[in-house]
Amino acid sequence: ATPFTIERKEGRSAGTVIFRLRGPFTQRDMFASMAPVVVDEMLNFGAEPDGKLPKVNILDLTEVPYMDSAGLGRIVRHYVHCRGKGVRMVAAGVGARVVELFKITKVDAVIPMVGTVEEVDV
Repeated sequence: ATPFTIERKEGRSAGTVIFRLRGPFTQRDMFASMAPVVVDEMLNFGAEPDGKLPKVNILDLTEVPYMDSAGLGRIVRHYVHCRGKGVRMVAAGVGARVVELFKITKVDAVIPMVGTVEEVDV
């Protein structure tokens, strides 16, 4: 199985930050590869080098086959953090199992989802 990783990169369009998540986003997988505080620090964003906050945060979930309530909780917390700072957050490439979890928990009504990162990062 793929170990859980988070990679942060700048998007093509100015003010866009992409978080590429890979592997199962579960409590066990997440903390097997990094400490809880590291996961939180990776997902929290500070101001960009120019002192501005990003306009858009894209969570690229293309390579996340499934997640549990711990992964979902981190995404919801990240969404609330973004909203509080006036940053738009979008989930991209959400697979069928994760969409199902979003629907069951009604998160799909709150967090915008698109098919690919490119649909947002233009």
